[in-house]
Amino acid sequence: MTRAHTIHNHATVMVFHSAQVVRTVLREILEREGYLVRATGDLGNAVDMVRESPPDLLLIGVCTGQVNGHDAALYLRGKCPSMRVLMLAGLPTDERVEIWTRGEGFEVFPRPFAPADLLIAVAECLAGERPSQRTVTTTP
Repeated sequence: MTRAHTIHNHATVMVFHSAQVVRTVLREILEREGYLVRATGDLGNAVDMVRESPPDLLLIGVCTGQVNGHDAALYLRGKCPSMRVLMLAGLPTDERVEIWTRGEGFEVFPRPFAPADLLIAVAECLAGERPSQRTVTTTP
């Protein structure tokens, strides 16, 4: 177990993604590691969750269905300025994503990914570190 894996101490992660199957998989990966996870695909529901109990980290897709992930993350972080943001991006070298992360302090993690790499990135983000730049690994 790496130092990154021991930092979270029951940190709360909000998963925001339009696809139910993606939310379920991310929830299972994170909960097995001991994170408290709340998941939604609806911005109104996400706002209610943030107001009720602010998460430590927002894990959000760049494209989240009807809502642009960047805009949703900005809006939600406006409700909870201390919340860290980790965006899941299929194209991490996309110039827009680069501008968003640099300008807003969001971190980006490329898809597809191995669950272990995601857990390391989440822990690093929660610790205030930039997620390690990893080569993309896929699971069989």
